[in-house]
Amino acid sequence: MFRSRPATVAAAAFLLCALFTAEAVAQKIVWSAREKPIADRIASLRQLPDDVRARVTKDLALQIRQLPKEAQKLALAGMLANLSTEGDFGHDTLQEVATTLTEALRQRPGGPASPYVELARLVRYEHVEAALDEPQFAAAFSKLEADDHRRQRADFTLADLQGARHTLKDLRGKVVLVNFWATWCPPCRKELPDLETLYTRFKDRGLVILAISDEDAAKVQPFIAARDIQFPILLDPGRKVNELFQIEGIPKSFVYDRGGKLVAQSIDMRTMRQFQEMLSRAGLE
Repeated sequence: MFRSRPATVAAAAFLLCALFTAEAVAQKIVWSAREKPIADRIASLRQLPDDVRARVTKDLALQIRQLPKEAQKLALAGMLANLSTEGDFGHDTLQEVATTLTEALRQRPGGPASPYVELARLVRYEHVEAALDEPQFAAAFSKLEADDHRRQRADFTLADLQGARHTLKDLRGKVVLVNFWATWCPPCRKELPDLETLYTRFKDRGLVILAISDEDAAKVQPFIAARDIQFPILLDPGRKVNELFQIEGIPKSFVYDRGGKLVAQSIDMRTMRQFQEMLSRAGLE
């Protein structure tokens, strides 16, 4: 997952934060001889084919778990968790990642909030198990619940690249997939062709895709034209809708059924199979 960004912050800084937790960057971690190979393998995960990446991710989770608690295992566990949801790497893999992160948090409780939030996301949205009796974990989980209630009530109106305006509440009776993305985000770019395929397949059955970018039209327009994307691309340069949906990392997708109920969401990039599973919860199969 790539961290979403205010327009005034350079993209490069957020690309770095996607590979390393913000805390790790701030602390300028110096890895031990045992930790550095793990950190390097985590940083290279996106270069691997998906089937290999799943196996390597699980292996890295086990390696991190074997580190002594004095090591930087929490930083490594957080880095791995941040990348483990970029696709369909299997429930077993995600469970190993979550177990490793849980153990690291038990050994180093009371630190920064971000790893607790990462674990809460895995539990709530990826349905893994994690037993962690820590106030920060409970607080993170409660915030996710509050965010979801807010997204259920959300409404917005944004203009697309052609100037047409789209209002979420006006789309009752349709299945709506709201996707947050950016041109500079590799996982976002990777899932766009699958979204286009699904749009072509289901648009006559009531599927609407609203893809929201916080970038300027001058950057988005040629990018979309080169890829012949047909579903609406909405512009949110002031990030008001990003803030309404509490978007802190992209890509993210939300599916509303024909009655306007939020029935599925992703915390990261999805594959074709995963998108189809999300749409099936809204009655599109």
